[in-house]
Amino acid sequence: MGIEVSVGADGIAEVVQNCPPVNALTVAEWFQLADEVQKLGQDSTVRVVILRAEGRGFNAGVDIKEMQNTEGFGALIGANKGCFAAFAAVYDCPVPVISAVNGFCVGGGIGLVGNSDVIVASDDAFFGLPEVDRGALGAATHLSRLVPQHKMREMVYTSANVTAQQLHSWGSVSQVVPRDELLATARGIAESIAAKSPTVIRAAKESLNGIDLWDVKRSYRFEQGFTFELNLSGVSDELRDDFVEHGKGK
Repeated sequence: MGIEVSVGADGIAEVVQNCPPVNALTVAEWFQLADEVQKLGQDSTVRVVILRAEGRGFNAGVDIKEMQNTEGFGALIGANKGCFAAFAAVYDCPVPVISAVNGFCVGGGIGLVGNSDVIVASDDAFFGLPEVDRGALGAATHLSRLVPQHKMREMVYTSANVTAQQLHSWGSVSQVVPRDELLATARGIAESIAAKSPTVIRAAKESLNGIDLWDVKRSYRFEQGFTFELNLSGVSDELRDDFVEHGKGK
């Protein structure tokens, strides 16, 4: 268990989040995910990466219990740096990254999916940023790539979720399918990409990143600064303690 990686003879790689019970990643797991995606991108035999998950949902963000059980700000700083590294690895990966989302995709999951190239989702998938309820900010940068601007603001302020069907209607999610068809659907798109010239596909990925409307890494780093301010104020600890006390975390 943890972050599992495989590469097929067809050049299709899979990075699987398998971190029970809810895929809330520890600091080490965020960095491991980043490292694995980076290594795959540097492998000339890899043509496309599928990012997916085992279990109840795709990603539940950072491991709040780890943060609350660690003295000082070490876990907070680690989580921020780990998320930044993982999101950047997906965005900068030289080959396309397809996110196959099952169940919940919240918090840090939005950063992964928002920086992906293609998204497919199961019909029970939903997406959200509960950061305000945890005394944090971040990944609005990536949510902005999934939903219209004013919807993004509403979701940040209220911690409300949107469904895969809504994202499909906005063009963010390519296909919505039953959960048992999710991997096959992602692999179908991956096979179509893998059949193209790998040299051209890598050039296409670099060119598309080059014409992006804003610098996602700098934008996300700006958001993270407010998380540090909130933690120094003490309000973040209060909200996270309440979250852990009510048994909703990992």
